Amino acid sequence: MSGALAGFAALAVAELLSSAVRPEAGPVVAVGGAAIDRTPASVKDWAIREFGTDDKLVLQSGIIAVLALLAVVLGLVALRHRRVGAAGVLLFGVIGALAATSRPDSTGLVDALPSLAGAVVGAALLYVLAGRLARRPAPAEASGTEGVLWDRRGFLVAATAAAAASAGVGALGRAFNASRGKDAIASREGIVLPAPASPASAVPKGARPRVPGISPFVTPTGDFYRVDTALVVPKVNADTWRLRIHGKGVARERTLSFADLLRRELIERDITLTCVSNEVGGPYVGNARWIGVRLADVLAECGVEPPSRGGPANQLVARSVDGMTIGTPVDDVMDGRDALLALGMNGEPLPFAHGFPVRMVVPGLYGYVSACKWIEDIELTTFDAYDPYWVRRDWAAEAPIKTQSRIDTPKPFARPKAGTVMVAGVAWAQHRGIDKVEVRVDDGPWRTADLAAEDTRDTWRQWSFPWKATKGGHTLTVRATDRTGTVQTDERTRTIPDGASGRHSVVVTVD
Repeated sequence: MSGALAGFAALAVAELLSSAVRPEAGPVVAVGGAAIDRTPASVKDWAIREFGTDDKLVLQSGIIAVLALLAVVLGLVALRHRRVGAAGVLLFGVIGALAATSRPDSTGLVDALPSLAGAVVGAALLYVLAGRLARRPAPAEASGTEGVLWDRRGFLVAATAAAAASAGVGALGRAFNASRGKDAIASREGIVLPAPASPASAVPKGARPRVPGISPFVTPTGDFYRVDTALVVPKVNADTWRLRIHGKGVARERTLSFADLLRRELIERDITLTCVSNEVGGPYVGNARWIGVRLADVLAECGVEPPSRGGPANQLVARSVDGMTIGTPVDDVMDGRDALLALGMNGEPLPFAHGFPVRMVVPGLYGYVSACKWIEDIELTTFDAYDPYWVRRDWAAEAPIKTQSRIDTPKPFARPKAGTVMVAGVAWAQHRGIDKVEVRVDDGPWRTADLAAEDTRDTWRQWSFPWKATKGGHTLTVRATDRTGTVQTDERTRTIPDGASGRHSVVVTVD
């Protein structure tokens, strides 16, 4: 109990102090971020596959569970060796401090303060509580034998006071941390996105087949996948946000504000995004309507030329406020596709979880090489000169999205009735477009599915196939063909290093 209370007190004090520094400096977040940075890519990929968007919650819960166990162990050690137990608490404070100062977005030694101060309080509390537990000689009993006593009352009073104080301090810290984003929230609520100079074309009527169970053509913002390394979602004030553009081949370095971007010509486009961690048939793909500024125009105004036209830089490195770095081929950004500095999503300012106030959106590339959230810096460089965050972790430097398709209905292990069963789903090959989708039942021939109307080549395409289902177990498989004539391969590969490949199948039993 002494160890657990000491650990609780240490975390509570650290929580309160992190509200004065920044939430990312708290020991659980700092250690979690450092763990993410040092975890092999294959383990990260496994965590996303197993836990999905709950991976961050699982990581933080695991850290707290480990800290609780170690705190209990230190409490037991302190029964016999008070100074050793207290020193152990201090050691964990040092580990938290080192983790906080090692993060890419660290503000320096000040980030170490929450962990160190929390550890000092926790160590002192453990030392005091362990002292209350020390056995002392008791007066001789009537029998003449000498007993031993420990300060039960003193321990209970100190433990109760410590628990109450820690709970209060922790609650206060959480409240202060929650209030830190008020200015950012207010800045977002005050934004009215102007009507785009180039609005998105109306979605064709035939782009949305009415098949129960198929993914909606436009993914609701609340359902849009989120995969990133931020344990605390950055809350950036749009009024103070700035974007710096500099580097190799930048003739005119610029710093832009959010107001500067709002004054520019805005365009609106439907674009499907895909995460490189998406397994075959996986959920990490979504379609949204984005509004923003053409990134190519901003770069051109800075004097940037793509390498295909003689420019010296072939990589654009985008940096986020949380220290994330993402590298994008300059040629892809400036080849005429609708690469955006996006300000809005589905008719509203970007949600904080999806990059408010500004993020990058580049159709045709996996997110880890294109979709920088909370962007604050763009540097023009070369692939030889710099490896961004994910490339240093064994992912490919360039990663165009692979041609893929998915069966949304029927679900795996479904039990449809015999007769006509609608098999339906989505297919995507952003910036190339989908020309054909085929379905195979068991080992039978490939049969052409009905394609919904195409919105643009940068969005997914829905499809359906009326299957004359017969009783028994069956395997349904889908494949897509993109506009270049490339047929979705049946060769299964992992997501590492440049995205999964293979064909999606579901097994059903027809009653």
